[in-house]
Amino acid sequence: MEFDFIIVGAGSAGCVLANRLSANGKYKVAVLEAGGKDTYPWIHVPVGYFKTMSNPNTDWMYKTEPDPGINGRSIKWPRGKVLGGSSSINGLLYVRGQAQDYDGWRQLGCTGWSWQDVAPLFKRSENYENGSKEDELRGGDGPLSVSDTTVTRQCVDDWLTAAVNAGYKRAVDYNGADQEGVSLFQLTTRNGRRCSSAVAYLNPAKSRENLTVLTRCAVEKLTFEGKRCTGLIANHKGQRVTMKARKEVILSAGALASPQILMVSGIGAVDELKPLGIDMVHDNKAVGKNLQDHLQARPVYKTSLPTINTEVSNLIKQALIGLQYIATRGGPMAMAASLGTGFLKTREDLEVPDIQFHIQPFSADKIDEGPHKFSAFTASVLQLRPESAGHLELVSGDMRDYPKIHPNYLATKTDCDTIVEGVRITRRITGTDPIARHVIEEHTPGPNVGDDYDEILHWVRDTSTTIYHPTGTCKMGVDDAAVVDPRLKVIGVEGLRVADASIMPIIVSGNTNAPSIMIGEKASDLILEDTEAAASARATEMA
Repeated sequence: MEFDFIIVGAGSAGCVLANRLSANGKYKVAVLEAGGKDTYPWIHVPVGYFKTMSNPNTDWMYKTEPDPGINGRSIKWPRGKVLGGSSSINGLLYVRGQAQDYDGWRQLGCTGWSWQDVAPLFKRSENYENGSKEDELRGGDGPLSVSDTTVTRQCVDDWLTAAVNAGYKRAVDYNGADQEGVSLFQLTTRNGRRCSSAVAYLNPAKSRENLTVLTRCAVEKLTFEGKRCTGLIANHKGQRVTMKARKEVILSAGALASPQILMVSGIGAVDELKPLGIDMVHDNKAVGKNLQDHLQARPVYKTSLPTINTEVSNLIKQALIGLQYIATRGGPMAMAASLGTGFLKTREDLEVPDIQFHIQPFSADKIDEGPHKFSAFTASVLQLRPESAGHLELVSGDMRDYPKIHPNYLATKTDCDTIVEGVRITRRITGTDPIARHVIEEHTPGPNVGDDYDEILHWVRDTSTTIYHPTGTCKMGVDDAAVVDPRLKVIGVEGLRVADASIMPIIVSGNTNAPSIMIGEKASDLILEDTEAAASARATEMA
């Protein structure tokens, strides 16, 4: 099989690339997805993440190594294993991040990645129900449907009002000019159904004659002639196949699989790969490093208000909720993972928010174990810009062997200080009316954990978990710690790029799905520009 472009991974960025690179009809494009088709009905129901996470058919089901920062615990890291990737199993929350995030990337030498550069790409990608061509920042005619939360609960509304009463402001549009404040979330939904990257970008394009979509197609390794990537070897439904790329291979397999593919193919640290018997192509010690994630602490409050916990407490209630969704595309089944959010500062001297809240009208010890038997809500809080960075450790040259994940959570004082103050702010807001009058008790951390720094930090280390935002392992930059350059070309080789959340030099201040889609948009522009420029140069030489 031979193509102009081969895209590895049909996830948040990969589906964008499949659409954009095949749009003009000039290039033969293939997109390979190691998972299956997105035909499982629960994928498309907003609340379906309860059925897709920890499901081996739709989730790669990674687990971290025991991590010292969380008291030696190993935690689950869900990643999408289906068309749409993690955008098919995530919580549907649409967050761009702060303008300062992207300006920070530019300050690190990543030309073309400032907020001024990427804001038009966010706008181009979205079909926001309140956006328009005339709006400076919010798009109204892009492929990705974005809607405001319409299904809510009193405990969430009261918590947001309490935050305002506690001195925090109400955000007008956290994806607009100013992120700071509390508000309801914006969601990647369309008419009560999930709008994954596959729905938004791949479905409209997959009938094109020049686009080939292969599912159950797992890459084994990239192929090279000298320093040029010529294609790859993959296992497609049990058959080993070789694919050639006339122009480029683009890795969009995510922050765990993209660096793993590079390393098993001989791009990585020579002292780590040689002992595993991997033939080297290029020595780069940065591959698989700079692993960043958002760690969430999850205070839970028992309440006298009704919550999802009690609304789904028996089969009859569940059946009625199901009928409501079938009839109206509304009700609890149309809810995202969180309803309310807040981007706040832990200190007044900060220029921008450094913590984010996810307010949920339900509670559970683990998301795949079902809700508590009592009525409660969760006020999850995370640090937006952690200093701590971990790494991936390759265990063999076989892609089927998962790398060891070392998150290195809470390894710096700033990270510890920020999450502790985040929990304290949670308590202050929840202790303010109108939500305070409906709180029966703090279930966790609970009365045995006071406001003492060490007590809170110990609880965080014991109970915190990921909010599913791994990034940074194929860092973009211009220094020795970079894996790709600002045009996303893998340093040291030709014909190979990476375009997904792994290229983030610093994690964005918020959920990572929207930025990953933006990265796909940016990558498509860069690839087409370079391809056209090369063709023009060849034509000039021949003239």
